[in-house]
Amino acid sequence: MAVSLRPGWFVRKVMNPLIARLGMATTLAVTGRTSGAERTVPVNVLEHEGARYLLSPRGETDWVRNLRAAGEGELRRRGHSERVRVSDVPIDERAPLIEAYRAKWDSQVRRFFEQLPDPGDHPTFLVDTSDN
Repeated sequence: MAVSLRPGWFVRKVMNPLIARLGMATTLAVTGRTSGAERTVPVNVLEHEGARYLLSPRGETDWVRNLRAAGEGELRRRGHSERVRVSDVPIDERAPLIEAYRAKWDSQVRRFFEQLPDPGDHPTFLVDTSDN
């Protein structure tokens, strides 16, 4: 069963848009799987052993489902954008990525990993920019 921790109203309606507008974090833009409208959300892009990854500390969120359905999105930061394709990282390969992610952003995400301790609860995507 897919589990997710939905952010509260303030995070969704105030903090995330403000973070994106001010360029304080990379944002992922992806087409909504049912609405067809563009959806954006701040993300942490993990660089690990020469590759880049997107990891969902909150679990099987809307951005995860939208990204899986679209198979691609756009990473944006401070006026720069990059079209990317993604592929799911198998659950048995996620542990070192989760460890690296937490080493970098644990103060922001610790509570999500405490609530969802199973690596299978954290969708992880390999970011591919080739042929884009």
